[in-house]
Amino acid sequence: MIYVRRDPALIPEKILKVAERAQAALEALPPAERVAFIKKKAHVWRGFKKYLSKMSYGKCWYSESPDPQSFFDVDHFRPKSEAKRSETATDEGYPWLAFDWDNFRYSAGRSNRLSTNEDTDEAAGKSSWFPLIDGSAVACWDDRCIADERPLLIDQTNQNDARLIKVAANGRIAPSTFCVGTNKRRVAESAKLYGLDLPNLTEARLRVMRDVSGRVDELLSCIAAAHAHEPVADSLPIAQQQAAITTMTLPSSAYSLAARSKLHELGLAELIAKPEDYPAIAA
Repeated sequence: MIYVRRDPALIPEKILKVAERAQAALEALPPAERVAFIKKKAHVWRGFKKYLSKMSYGKCWYSESPDPQSFFDVDHFRPKSEAKRSETATDEGYPWLAFDWDNFRYSAGRSNRLSTNEDTDEAAGKSSWFPLIDGSAVACWDDRCIADERPLLIDQTNQNDARLIKVAANGRIAPSTFCVGTNKRRVAESAKLYGLDLPNLTEARLRVMRDVSGRVDELLSCIAAAHAHEPVADSLPIAQQQAAITTMTLPSSAYSLAARSKLHELGLAELIAKPEDYPAIAA
């Protein structure tokens, strides 16, 4: 899970207009008819899918998985029909955000839908979960105060939230250096509800970290050889090795947070790609 920059310029005007018309119709309905109307209009948010995918280079916004064999959904960050706050508390959720693309997330199925963690037999997947921190304001149709809410789930479109997460040496999601207090609970709950520590994901991140580690060893060996044998220094592929490592940290690369976390662990954060290195997104 890394920061995802949403770019409205990627979304065709006609797609936005369809959502606007659906929203206007929803606003005019009596409460009893809203849920049924939203269910009939699933094509509205599905129309955004490929444009949301472009914003994350085809990767799930939660898991960073690009798996072409996975099915992908447009998830509603704040659930559109019901919001499960705890094992015993559920409310109507955020129906007024059903057609608001700011609330959409491009999600692999196992992050968005309930399934079972094969290692722990525990439930994983976001589904309609949207717990809030104790004492938080709770938005509703008549008081849409979402800016005052304090969600328990990490929001990867928020840069401050994205900084709270790293990948630990075991491949699992962990709190970053900047994560303290209640935010530690937010990271733990997000890892569970987004299914971020499912076995296949953990192993995929470990493969990336092993690859980074191996490439770093090769780079450092080359640098040592250059210092030991100055006449051959200019012929050694040091720049190419650096570039290959940096590429693994780009937002377009699978599980780039794992690569970045490994470089931090190795004390080589200077090899992490900077925003000016990021590839452009084709419209």
